[in-house]
Amino acid sequence: MSAHSYARGWPVTYVSGVWIYDDTGEPIDEMRACARCGRVPTPEGYDACLGHIPGAIGACCGHGAENGYVKFPEEA
Repeated sequence: MSAHSYARGWPVTYVSGVWIYDDTGEPIDEMRACARCGRVPTPEGYDACLGHIPGAIGACCGHGAENGYVKFPEEA
């Protein structure tokens, strides 16, 4: 059994305990640049096209493969 997903917009598959890029079969040892904009993450790990979003606890631009999102902490 295998699982399918995306890593910065690149199709990947989980096979024998390792995530691999579908196009090369190579393990995801280093993240590629975004499949949509071609930019690498910021040094802090943010999607380059989004940058830092004050108050967000998570965000993703979608990389052209999925819908983007921004998550904020639940308010009491």
